[in-house]
Amino acid sequence: MAATSTPTVEWSKLTAPELKALAALEATVLLPVASTEQHGPHLGTGVDTTLCGAVCRIAAEKAMAQRPVVVAPTLWVGMAEHHMAHGGTFTLDIPTYRAVLICLVRSVARHGFKRVLIVNGHGGNMTALNAFLPDIERETGLVVAATTYFELAQPAFAPILEDQTSVLHACEAETAMMMAVAPEAVREDKLTEAVGPHFGDPRAVLAPPAQRFRSFATLTASGVLGDARKATRQKGERLLAAATDALADLIARGEPWE
Repeated sequence: MAATSTPTVEWSKLTAPELKALAALEATVLLPVASTEQHGPHLGTGVDTTLCGAVCRIAAEKAMAQRPVVVAPTLWVGMAEHHMAHGGTFTLDIPTYRAVLICLVRSVARHGFKRVLIVNGHGGNMTALNAFLPDIERETGLVVAATTYFELAQPAFAPILEDQTSVLHACEAETAMMMAVAPEAVREDKLTEAVGPHFGDPRAVLAPPAQRFRSFATLTASGVLGDARKATRQKGERLLAAATDALADLIARGEPWE
């Protein structure tokens, strides 16, 4: 007897006819966008891509009973010039990033889908995504919204974290979630080195009233903002649950498209 398959929300595991059927049901397409960049001495460079993809998949599975949804493959490169000095990083320039996003969303549109939720997992992408939204909608004809999963979940993150209230970089939060999602990418023997400046309000430093480019090398010698030594797998599991609940609720409500 053939085993019954569990329904999947992952675009890459669905057939073309199955995706056409989802388009006919007006399924929402989640497009995870992230980065491949340095994350200190203790984390692999794929943190943002790994976490964003996992959050989107689990959130979609939670929301699929309320609304048809499919998760596109994660875009693994984004705007990361500020991490280049530390090594291990890929980055795009603004015209290329804009063009890639429009091509991806246009591909989705050509298959009959009408709505895309871009789910971002990298702080360096946020400004560009907000700026691109009018262009993406105008040039693709789709209704497109964007969110950053850790900003969406920040109110739920704050009580879980011991030493910060939101995601910093290669920090307590990201390290804990990686312990839960991809422990093989965590170098626990390097955690003693995974410490950097801690900002009570990271926006005051990273997004001051007068902006100029600043390399992370001028902010942190280790490549870390915060204290990864405070991370535990248990915290990571709670953070992952909070992030996926917040995103699943947003998908199920459909607020970005109403």
